[in-house]
Amino acid sequence: MLKKLFGLDKKENKKNNESKKAMNVEIFAPLSGAYVKIEDVPDPTFSQKMMGDGIAIEPSDGQVVSPVKGSIVQVFPTKHAVGIKTDEGVEVLIHIGLETVKMNGEGFTAHVKEGDAVEVGDALIDFDLKLVTEKANSTLTPIVITNQEDLKSVQTISTTQVEAGNTKVITIEV
Repeated sequence: MLKKLFGLDKKENKKNNESKKAMNVEIFAPLSGAYVKIEDVPDPTFSQKMMGDGIAIEPSDGQVVSPVKGSIVQVFPTKHAVGIKTDEGVEVLIHIGLETVKMNGEGFTAHVKEGDAVEVGDALIDFDLKLVTEKANSTLTPIVITNQEDLKSVQTISTTQVEAGNTKVITIEV
């Protein structure tokens, strides 16, 4: 009552409003290579954004690094995909190549496991690019925001070439 009477509650209200302010989360390229719009991925699960919005990268090498600071929520048993959740709650899926699940882990080496904390640029998975080129439908690697409905906005940043851990490719308003 006294706080309200003397206007002292305004400071608390301002503090509460500041904590509710939108914040941005930057997603960096997890691979080096050529940027591709998600709509151009030759798989409707990704191109029609059934799993969420994002981008894809045609990799120039076989190294996947963390695009965000967060924790590993899933490494698929076949090591062809990894899920990360940022401290702000953004869920990012990196799916190496198309139809790579049928490779049953051949040519993939995971450097992380579920529960591991990661920083931007930390090694996640290495893969044999030549083997994936031979055995999978494509090396094109989608990066998808899987909990888009919980976020204010997802903006992809169009470019031509990206560098793993250095090029911002998606900005998310939480």
